[in-house]
Amino acid sequence: MKVKISAISYHLPDKVEGVDVLQRDNPDWDMPRILEKTGVHNRYISSPDETAVDLAFKAGEKLFENASIRNDVDLLILVTQSPDYVLPSSACILQDRFCLLKNCMAFDVNLGCSGFVYSISIAGGLIESGVVSKCLILCADTYSKYIKKNDRTCRPVFSDGAAAILLEKSNTDCIGPFEFGTDGSGYDRLIVKDSGARGISQKSNSHLSFIEMRGSDVFLFTMRVVPVSINNLLKKAGIGIKDIDVFVFHQASKFVIDNLIQNMSLDRGKVFINYDSIGNTVSASIPIALKDAVLKRRLKEGDTIMIVGFGVGLSWGAALMRWSTIS
Repeated sequence: MKVKISAISYHLPDKVEGVDVLQRDNPDWDMPRILEKTGVHNRYISSPDETAVDLAFKAGEKLFENASIRNDVDLLILVTQSPDYVLPSSACILQDRFCLLKNCMAFDVNLGCSGFVYSISIAGGLIESGVVSKCLILCADTYSKYIKKNDRTCRPVFSDGAAAILLEKSNTDCIGPFEFGTDGSGYDRLIVKDSGARGISQKSNSHLSFIEMRGSDVFLFTMRVVPVSINNLLKKAGIGIKDIDVFVFHQASKFVIDNLIQNMSLDRGKVFINYDSIGNTVSASIPIALKDAVLKRRLKEGDTIMIVGFGVGLSWGAALMRWSTIS
């Protein structure tokens, strides 16, 4: 598609939890073994009164430090699975908080780890069709609010955070092709039960529900679908795996990414990672990684990048990008 990412910013909560906190709260945990698998040394945790919308707003305001951009945005997409309310759409709340013009289209996308790839496909299509000209994509989640302190599967991995991405027209093809997939038979492998309308029908009193993740099932799903998706995408583009300059995977964990590298015989030096210092920020993980890769001078003009998101749903998405300079 003749669209490009022209700016990325992100925001992380002030509170940082290291492995020492996990060990203090759970003395029986074998932290060296957990750390060996997750690779996550620090996670960012939102405060009790801080929501995904708040994080998204702070990430967007960093992007809007160039005030002239604000009045050009005519599409706002919020990718989140922890909205402020069941209704209205949290994107509408953000349109008002950002003081965007009222001719701005705004809606939520309820996706997790694959959500960023889906959102650039949606936004890119609307831009190419002439419906909109500039899109602000916001990826934000606060999974920590749904994780028990003694959850050995989820707590050592998931982190709260938000990313803001500006997508606009380009003179050349910069993004695509795409490869998507869904396996809804695995919907309960990563789920917050007793939530939403189905939860209301099954309980009389409101209470906070928690994330349940069947880690081994999600891992096997990833190993089954991601390599196939990557190969399908390469075939669509008519290129080989050696033509990719940088791979940016959803920052699931060390165990997952190490196995993808081994399974695909990838050059480890081409795979960018930042899960060790930030954790798994769900839909925000890929754009945060892209920004960090820029800051660490791992991306340069014209690089061919493959981004791959996978997880809750179960769903996955991959795309190729021709990198151009961002702010």
